[in-house]
Amino acid sequence: MKLENLSLYQRILDWRENKISEKHFILILSFVVGILTALAALLLKVMIHFIQTFLTNNFSSTGANYLYLIYPVVGIFLTGLFVRYIVKDDISHGVTKILYAISKRKGRIKRHNTWSSIIASSITIGFGGSVGGESPIVLTGSAIGSNLGSLFKAEQRTLMLLVGCGAAGAIAGIFKAPITGLVFVIEVLLLDLTMSSLLPLLISSVTAATVSYVITGQEAIFKFHMDNPFELERIPYVILLGFTCGLVSLYFTRTMNKLEGIFSKYRSPYQKLALGGVMLSTLIFLFPALYGEGYETINVLINGNTELEWDRVLDNSLFYGYGNLLLVYLAFVVLFKVFATSATNGGGGCGGLFAPSLFLGCIAGFVFSHGINGLDIIGQLPEKNFALMGMAAVMAAVMHAPLTGVFLIAELTGGYDLFLPLIIVSVSSYLTILAFEPHSIYSMRLAKQGQLITHHKDRAVLTLMKMSNVIENNFVVVYPDMDLGEMVKAIASSKRNVFPVTDHKGVLLGIVLLDDIRNIMFRQELYHRFKVEKFMTFPPAKILNTEHMENVMRTFDDTNAWNLPVIDEDGVYLGFVSKSKIFNSYREVLIHFSEE
Repeated sequence: MKLENLSLYQRILDWRENKISEKHFILILSFVVGILTALAALLLKVMIHFIQTFLTNNFSSTGANYLYLIYPVVGIFLTGLFVRYIVKDDISHGVTKILYAISKRKGRIKRHNTWSSIIASSITIGFGGSVGGESPIVLTGSAIGSNLGSLFKAEQRTLMLLVGCGAAGAIAGIFKAPITGLVFVIEVLLLDLTMSSLLPLLISSVTAATVSYVITGQEAIFKFHMDNPFELERIPYVILLGFTCGLVSLYFTRTMNKLEGIFSKYRSPYQKLALGGVMLSTLIFLFPALYGEGYETINVLINGNTELEWDRVLDNSLFYGYGNLLLVYLAFVVLFKVFATSATNGGGGCGGLFAPSLFLGCIAGFVFSHGINGLDIIGQLPEKNFALMGMAAVMAAVMHAPLTGVFLIAELTGGYDLFLPLIIVSVSSYLTILAFEPHSIYSMRLAKQGQLITHHKDRAVLTLMKMSNVIENNFVVVYPDMDLGEMVKAIASSKRNVFPVTDHKGVLLGIVLLDDIRNIMFRQELYHRFKVEKFMTFPPAKILNTEHMENVMRTFDDTNAWNLPVIDEDGVYLGFVSKSKIFNSYREVLIHFSEE
């Protein structure tokens, strides 16, 4: 085909293929992904802040505000309408959807995810939904990476890497935390880290964080000044805090799952809205700290030094003026946060669990240290430091990602002086929940369905393999009405010791094993007495051509077979698949997947 007859799009693809190497082009794409994800993250933050400020700017801080009963319901109602009638697809559980895309969709994420989660979560959170915007923006970033790769016809391995780049850029952009973006992808999303994937992930993270710094300034999201340096004699209390936060995370995870199960039983979206709306608005009216992401509460607790400053958490609530009930109020907030978050998503809203994890951890750390200080059995524990450590601990446990918890809190607050206690508390919390829950709140849904392959190298490589590449067709087909003499001729013309038996329409009926007829195949007096159907046997199993390679290998293990026939949905014989062929293909894919 002449160049002038090609479309502009095809000419661009051809020019790229001829002029730019694959490795260099991946680096270019990772840079573009970093810019786009940062802009998406900033847009989400601006929209949430605008809606919240517009709705609550005139609220009284000294008493109850009855609009808390209305705003959250309106928010999840509008979000539900947007999702049902405009998006027409499920966009909840953003990180779980990315894991599913990696596990089952070969890194392909739908185009609408590049914008739909931003709008839906902005409405939900802006109107008071008790969730975070981070998971939706991670899905948005991954969708940007996936669709940008698809636009340039990237291969599957590159697509999955770009999904990771998008997620890393989204985290780095929304939190101004480039290291956290990289670590999050390693711990929560990607199959495995290789040197060839490290540089693109770093480029996306650093680019996104830089764009955020240029646009919004160099200040950290949470302003934190450490007044009390860490002392080694506090390590036992740090470990105890980790254990406590692990139990809080366990409560949050299991209660969230149970509540999701309750909401899933309702088919009508209006029934879900009624249940979720009543639960959410009532909780926010009683405990306004549950409104939105909760970052204002976090700022109060990690920057306050006196009872008067901490009592600002009680603003806008029925508890205003009762500073002696601060710990009781915060304990109720910890107890009911999971109900508010579940009601938001279950009622039709859209949001994630990053912010709720940080919120819960901050309050848990503050209540832990403030409560111990109230007992006056030791020297004073610095509440702001322990609130910070609680944030890392709960995030590490809920997400099963201790390094993400450590680096996120360090980068969010600039609290690198607390690096050692952050590591101790995160590991303690993670080990605590690991004793009860083997999977994170993101991955447990897929793990229950056997669809989770992240951090499982063998399953990851098997997913990358195609059935069409391992089917062998050099088997001589025989028919049930053939006699032994004709069978011997077929054996003479074949190099295999297995012979598929089909009818004349190609439907597989059975197999003939050379070992089964070896003792009669040279007895010519039997050549016209025995038919193939006489010594035909059934194969130990049949493989559908649509089966995943992981299921194929499981079938081989269950049957101890070395060769198994492959059929289509109508039972028509297509060929054989062998262990040796799969192992050879596995090695090729593994080398390609991990090459520098």
